[in-house]
Amino acid sequence: MTRDLLDRISAKYASLSKGQKRIADYISEHADKAVQMTAARLAVEANVSESTVVRFAALMGYDGYPKMQRALQEMLRVRSTAVQRINLTEDMATGDVLPTVLKRDVHNIKTTLEDIDPDSFEAVVSAMLKAENIYVLGLRSSAPLAQFFGHYLTYIFPNVHVISDGVAHVMERLVRIDQNDVLFAMSFPRYSSRTVEAVQYAKRKGASLIALTDTMISPLAAICDHALIAGSDMALFADSLVAPLSVINALIVALGLAKKDEVSEYLSSLERVWDETETYFEKNAQEQ
Repeated sequence: MTRDLLDRISAKYASLSKGQKRIADYISEHADKAVQMTAARLAVEANVSESTVVRFAALMGYDGYPKMQRALQEMLRVRSTAVQRINLTEDMATGDVLPTVLKRDVHNIKTTLEDIDPDSFEAVVSAMLKAENIYVLGLRSSAPLAQFFGHYLTYIFPNVHVISDGVAHVMERLVRIDQNDVLFAMSFPRYSSRTVEAVQYAKRKGASLIALTDTMISPLAAICDHALIAGSDMALFADSLVAPLSVINALIVALGLAKKDEVSEYLSSLERVWDETETYFEKNAQEQ
């Protein structure tokens, strides 16, 4: 993983000018606030000129201040505690919350559409179609993604195993996995150490490994055979999982199309069961 901004500051700190050290000190002590600041605002807080901030970014090895700010955002996504994340919203007006969050979600989906590798997507679909068993792993904030994906995969495949909680140790749930199976693991900053350990275990067992994560330098992407990258760029209390869910939806559609006849037959059987058990609300039933 590339060195983050604080590592670069530490390495160059002794050679910085007094003004540059003030910028470095402010970023180091108030990273959660600096991440939201323009170059002009950071200059005011560090009591330097805006041009000094721009030169500082170049000295840290970034092509302009926006690139340094982006690096700071990435660093905070991985390093920040929950308390630090919620502090990022303290200056946000209540009326700004809805449009800000929705615009970030839209940005995440657009970025994912631009960056995701279609060949990797097809390779993932192929690997899942060949698997004897499919294990879907998502812990902590990724648990709802795993449950949603697993729910629909059971309409397509007979042997789907969802691991999304800690009732039993994760490795106990994977003890039967082998080279004929697929582990589909998902994790986003702050990455779950249990998820990484489970993927490493499945690798030793010879399973095919698929990751759904936020960047190619995430710990999951480094281990897995295939990686699907979905933006979750929200340095706030709750990470955005809208783009990852959209990728999961695309996988469900692609897999369903590949097994259209079997899925149609299975769903027809389910519809009869649902009718008999009154699983879904029907307007006519209410009127009766």
